[in-house]
Amino acid sequence: MATDTTGDAARDDATRPDGPTDSPFVRACRRRSVPHTPVWFMRQAGRSLPEYRQIRANVAMLESCRRPELVTEITLQPVRRHNVDAAILFSDIVVPVAAAGVDLDIVPGTGPVVAEPVRSAPDVERIRPIDLSDVGYVDEAVRMLVKELGDTPLIGFAGAPFTLASYLVEGGPSRTHAKTKALMYGEPDLWHALAGRLAEVTLAFLRVQIEAGVSAVQLFDSWAGALSEADYRRFVLPHSTTVLGGLADAGVPRIHFGVGTAELLGAMGEAGADVVGVDWRTPLDVATGRIGPDKAVQGNLDPCLLFAPWPVIEAEVRRILDEGRAAPGHVFNLGHGVLPETDPEVLTRVVALVHELSARN
Repeated sequence: MATDTTGDAARDDATRPDGPTDSPFVRACRRRSVPHTPVWFMRQAGRSLPEYRQIRANVAMLESCRRPELVTEITLQPVRRHNVDAAILFSDIVVPVAAAGVDLDIVPGTGPVVAEPVRSAPDVERIRPIDLSDVGYVDEAVRMLVKELGDTPLIGFAGAPFTLASYLVEGGPSRTHAKTKALMYGEPDLWHALAGRLAEVTLAFLRVQIEAGVSAVQLFDSWAGALSEADYRRFVLPHSTTVLGGLADAGVPRIHFGVGTAELLGAMGEAGADVVGVDWRTPLDVATGRIGPDKAVQGNLDPCLLFAPWPVIEAEVRRILDEGRAAPGHVFNLGHGVLPETDPEVLTRVVALVHELSARN
């Protein structure tokens, strides 16, 4: 990524005239020059922070996502502590699905559990469209956060149709996605009806966040790595394109992320994102070659590296920054979410190190 010699990159200690839209994070997403490589962490607001555990005590996950004041405080916690370059809305990928009428719960230690898994056309029909009135608490939380964050950008997010469909078909988390694949292969029309319905819900959910003021959005396709490229292109890409392509006029950067997607990076880049997230398995320079020169990349420190001695972490951060220079834009992140046992002080040190090593005159 080129050093900024134009003088238009904002300084961290100055108020940016264009607010979050001129932040290092948004500039990197748009493949523009930056004063330093921006950094944030997936799951930065969560169980690794003692202040999070305290404020979430005795509050169920879904309920916590529906309380704007609580969402605001949890979202702000890692920004205060770590000095990250972006906040990400505290929520869960199943929030819009629950708003669409699906009976589910987020069970501690398990994850989302669906009362009646989707197995038929009538099951799909019960998933209704959503609008602002269904997720007004999200709109309120985003507006509160935008005021609190000032120049710091807020990232909105949603789950991609494939990952949401997998939860609904399996009834909960799955290692093999056997029921999901059986439905895809055995009843492709039903599969596309389900994924199409979820794409509509996801698009509406992201539009609510954008209209409330988020500066970027990320589409999580956590389980897409379970598919071959051929199956991804046939069963997933059209529906992810509906979501990301449907936001082409929204005026905010779009990030697309999945786990275990090394062989899918090129196809995922075609879905309409401005930034492709890369997990820790693929070096960023290699990923850029697969994605193409017109996309920024995000990643990709292995979350488990944060448990290593500091000299090891520092060497890995340097390596990732070096590899990220092959891309036209780089947002430093982990290759997946922060693990609950992670020492928060290590995250703070990583942010400072990324800023120091990547600082540009």
